Amino acid sequence: MAGHTVTRADLSEAVYQEVGLSRNESAELVESVLNEVSGALVRGEMVKISSFGSFAVRQKGKRIGRNPKTGEEVPILPRRVLVFRASHVLKNRINQTLLNVSSTDS
Repeated sequence: MAGHTVTRADLSEAVYQEVGLSRNESAELVESVLNEVSGALVRGEMVKISSFGSFAVRQKGKRIGRNPKTGEEVPILPRRVLVFRASHVLKNRINQTLLNVSSTDS
């Protein structure tokens, strides 16, 4: 399932094509949206994008882990992690695409 990676430039180009802003304005718009999302997450806020999903930051406590090579116990420090939960609309869209691809393979 490896494929093309969508970049900021790709998002800016899509905005340019769909909305009709200049390429510079499109790039600024994409950058502004990404800055707003990341800023909200840094502040500990949840970001919900309708029909796409939600992003949240969760706190993980200190725990003991294992080095997979040596089996040695290693302390893992407390940290914050980013979690994404896809909406049902996005999940259905992904699975519908998968069903369409597999039905054409038959």
